[in-house]
Amino acid sequence: MIDRTGLAEFLRRRRELLQPEDVGMPRGQRRRTSGLRREEVAVLCNMSTDYYSRLERERGPHPSEQMIASIAQGLHLSLDERDHLFRLAGHQPPVRGTTSEHISPGLLRILDRLDDTPAEIVTELGETLRQTPMGVALTGDTTAYTGPERSIGFRWFTDPATRELYAPQEHEFLTRMFASGLRQVATVHGPGSRAAHYAELLLARSAEFRRVWEDHEIGVRPHEVKHFVHPEVGALELTCQSLLDPDQSHRLLVYTALPGSESHEKLRLLSALAPQAVR
Repeated sequence: MIDRTGLAEFLRRRRELLQPEDVGMPRGQRRRTSGLRREEVAVLCNMSTDYYSRLERERGPHPSEQMIASIAQGLHLSLDERDHLFRLAGHQPPVRGTTSEHISPGLLRILDRLDDTPAEIVTELGETLRQTPMGVALTGDTTAYTGPERSIGFRWFTDPATRELYAPQEHEFLTRMFASGLRQVATVHGPGSRAAHYAELLLARSAEFRRVWEDHEIGVRPHEVKHFVHPEVGALELTCQSLLDPDQSHRLLVYTALPGSESHEKLRLLSALAPQAVR
């Protein structure tokens, strides 16, 4: 059963504790609200202001699990807070662990401060959960994919357009790396896992995947320096730094260029293109 009073009070309190700068929003002038405004939370949660406001007023329809998950992420809740929110809304909390797509508040806080840098948060299967505007400008909106195509490793073998963003000399290595990484995740989580399912689909669809899969290669690690071929600014040599959330196997990937290099100047140009890229 939904606890409408408890849900409303919890949402109001979490909203009031968050400041705009905590979630990557500008504070602006003449701000009187303590914490975030309802309309700001609605934007963060990808829902209408009216829908969210009714929840805080103990009204409206029974929110679905998807809506509660979106609110939990938008309010930057911890896993314990997320589980509490689900119970208040009358739902069983999602399973924790590496299959969870709830991003930790710590990773979100870092990402929210990287508006001038290409960055993304990905799962262990290379599924993009969140990107900065510059991240979208660099690789396109990779959060828009659904199903197995959410995984860049899956798209590498099924969608030729995926390879256009990477320098041709990197393709053979990336083919080995994606197959090796998928094998490792599938081995860790077992035959019934999503990784194992992706491997089965790829074995049926891609002769190239079957070739490298038969090598049983393990431990092919990503190169620290990535070579991109961007459709607007051309060749980019970027260093990728990775921050791991060990509880959920999410990684924050941050792409930077050597100061003074040609790629550094191209990132400046890409920054000018970023607002267009994310509209």
